[in-house]
Amino acid sequence: MRHVDLHHGASTDVGLVRKVNEDSYLVSPPVFVVADGMGGHSGGDVASQMVVEEFQRLADSYDPARGAELVTDAFTRAQARIVDYGDAHRALHPGWHAGTTAVVAVLVDDDGAAKWLLANLGDSRIYRISDGRLEQISVDHSVVQELIDAGQITAQEAAVHPERHVITRALGSPGGIQPDFFLLPLTSVERLLLCSDGVTGMIEDKEIEEILESVADPRDAADQLVRAAVAAGGRDNATAIVVDVVGLVTDATYDSQRQLESLESKLGGRL
Repeated sequence: MRHVDLHHGASTDVGLVRKVNEDSYLVSPPVFVVADGMGGHSGGDVASQMVVEEFQRLADSYDPARGAELVTDAFTRAQARIVDYGDAHRALHPGWHAGTTAVVAVLVDDDGAAKWLLANLGDSRIYRISDGRLEQISVDHSVVQELIDAGQITAQEAAVHPERHVITRALGSPGGIQPDFFLLPLTSVERLLLCSDGVTGMIEDKEIEEILESVADPRDAADQLVRAAVAAGGRDNATAIVVDVVGLVTDATYDSQRQLESLESKLGGRL
């Protein structure tokens, strides 16, 4: 895989309501992670940091030819640590909980071609800008997303639904984890955004698109997204990572089903 030059920026803010920032993030090219912890102080913040630590281990000796396998292993290690941590605390404090969402982007070598491997658990999100349009790549693991998929509510109704913050998959779940994976060619992504729901829960996709389209420097774009979320009420911790590939030439040709079948084959059905 040829060298890929990446420009990137990241920003986080505790917001206007929470006392502790339970979000953690990692910028260690070509590995990028946002984790949104749940469970309060010494719960969510520790869980999200464990995810970042395991992906930093991955980044320290990263082999892009084994990207999907290494990402799966990092998730598995983080899950084991969070479950053990939770079990130890619940022995002293029944009902105590620690968990976290996670979104991950890594560059992988797919038969000599550089591609983005994206993964998510929970309702933190991954977006791309392609042909000047914002598109959500990840699919929320949440109660309201399941209701939308079933045709029972609309996206507009989901925004005010009483269970809009209830997620259905997360690291730390005693039932295990099942991340979703997406494989995209570099040329199908002009700009990549990873963010916690403290951003998407406060500002609409249209505003996100306007910021990503109008602010050239990814550091400034990440800062503006987080500032906009705080200015809109800052009800949650807000974190954003923005990544650009330098010298990108757009190519819209992409067969998503074939790419996922290829990825599953390489992982031996581990997805």
